[in-house]
Amino acid sequence: MANFFSNLFNKQSPSVMGIDIGSSSIKMVQISRKNGHAVLETYGELALGPYTGKGVGESTSLSAEKIIEAVNDMLKEKEVNITTRSCGLAIPFSSSLMAVIDMPLATKKQLEQMVPLEARKYVPVPISEVTLDWYIIPKDKNSEPLPDNDTSTVGSQKLEVLIVALHNDTINRYKNIVAKTGLDAGFFEIEIFSTIRSILDEEVEPIMIVDMGASTTKLYIVEKGILRSSHMIDRGSHNITDELSKSLGISLEDAEYLKREKGVLGEINGIALKEVATFTLNYIFSEASHVVMAYQKKYNKNVAKIILVGGGSALKGVVDVAKDLFQTEVVAGDPFAKVVAPAFLEKVLRDTGPEFAVAVGVALRRLQELD
Repeated sequence: MANFFSNLFNKQSPSVMGIDIGSSSIKMVQISRKNGHAVLETYGELALGPYTGKGVGESTSLSAEKIIEAVNDMLKEKEVNITTRSCGLAIPFSSSLMAVIDMPLATKKQLEQMVPLEARKYVPVPISEVTLDWYIIPKDKNSEPLPDNDTSTVGSQKLEVLIVALHNDTINRYKNIVAKTGLDAGFFEIEIFSTIRSILDEEVEPIMIVDMGASTTKLYIVEKGILRSSHMIDRGSHNITDELSKSLGISLEDAEYLKREKGVLGEINGIALKEVATFTLNYIFSEASHVVMAYQKKYNKNVAKIILVGGGSALKGVVDVAKDLFQTEVVAGDPFAKVVAPAFLEKVLRDTGPEFAVAVGVALRRLQELD
């Protein structure tokens, strides 16, 4: 890919990179700015399964040393041709804790004292062992503003506050990766915020993002750019690989190749791939439907659209399966639409885009920081 981009675009300085270290692969996206536009320079993916003796697409739990080895291998990969070390890194959603909590109406100064105390109910470890951040979710435009001082006349009005906690060990783990790979990381960011940046624009109605990873699927509901709800399902795209392997009597490696080539389309030896794959997909999308209905009941608002991202959502035919199960619009995420790239790569980038939503979002933030 790097050769295509270097021939078509003058190299910009500085270039920046977004890095997404997932459970089954590492993804990197390098961009720069030209004439006011983010320009894609190169991108690539490296499977992590082989670093533990597993196959491509399988979920792993690598030590920091193995991740460092994999990152260094990718930085050296000539076909990807990464030329910058200026980057941001995404932290997996599973390594964080997020919750929306109700708080009494109070001044911001009062909340600074109250929120950490309330967060203790949701954080399963001593609060001293985590880095805690929080954000007041804006009310509808007709609601009362946050008071500066006196709250005595406001009655029983409540505030919704999004709390985000990262264990200090997780942060130190990523700092160690950065130090031993020579990266110049400007920030660490939980992956959902990267995804929001890369696939959403200025939608005001609630949107559900379904992020289908190898072993888990994350569900997020976002309204006006603010995360309102999150949920994790313990099934992902590798469950489809496993089902294909067992149903067709083939190896996991062959099943993974078949899944990537055909998705849920066609049949093999008289067995429809869709029938095999929908065992996992129906479970995931049914859980997602429950989350949608719970949100709509709580807030009396309809979820206007479902956006699929992650490696599982790049499988052929998955969007159509989801459309059959949801009563609303379903589309595949297209993060590369936020960057300028050669026209002849448009289809390739659109097809692979859902897998790179996190990495593109991280790169865009890093580019913004350098403007």
